[in-house]
Amino acid sequence: MREDAAVPAADPEIVELDTPRGPARVHVHAVATPRAWLLLGHGAGGGVHAPDLRTSAGAALDRGIGVGLVEQPYRVAGRRSPPRPPALDEAWLAIVAGLRSGPIGDAPLVLGGRSSGARVACRTATATGAVGVLCLAFPLEPPRRSSPAPSRLPELEQPTVPVLVVQGERDPYGMPPAAPGRTVVPVRGDHGLKPEQGRIGEVVGGWLDDLLA
Repeated sequence: MREDAAVPAADPEIVELDTPRGPARVHVHAVATPRAWLLLGHGAGGGVHAPDLRTSAGAALDRGIGVGLVEQPYRVAGRRSPPRPPALDEAWLAIVAGLRSGPIGDAPLVLGGRSSGARVACRTATATGAVGVLCLAFPLEPPRRSSPAPSRLPELEQPTVPVLVVQGERDPYGMPPAAPGRTVVPVRGDHGLKPEQGRIGEVVGGWLDDLLA
């Protein structure tokens, strides 16, 4: 994938979905006869236009995989600070259910996201029947100036399906460990994952090919 080919070319269909936490918005990039669907959530204070999300979406579309870029209700409402994890998960499960009743149908589903969105994907993978989880910049241990920070490794260990973690080598949130069923690929950069979009596209695309083979 070229560095300038990260953004999906086609304009998405914007789907509004009701959730118990308010309206959510999904940018749906459909393909003819999709092999699967990839749903990606944004980070805590960011949106769906983050470079690594767009690159991953492009890699999926290049392989005949439909993509939904999901805006959580708090972002649709204009807030930057996310609610507690149970509220995020409740909204996400409602979003997946709504998409299952619409464009996704019963196609294989891969969940993913960056940072906070990756945590949501891990926590809900089993409940949604996902076949894989893509974690971009998983925030393993929040950096703090004093006292040990709690590890989010238990969340990363929740999925029982294959997991790919793409992590910046200088990410202040740490480097998650590899494990059976969990592939961890370090790339140049920090938590923003901005420098190596071509490399990220190759890694994500290759993993999706193997997952859906």
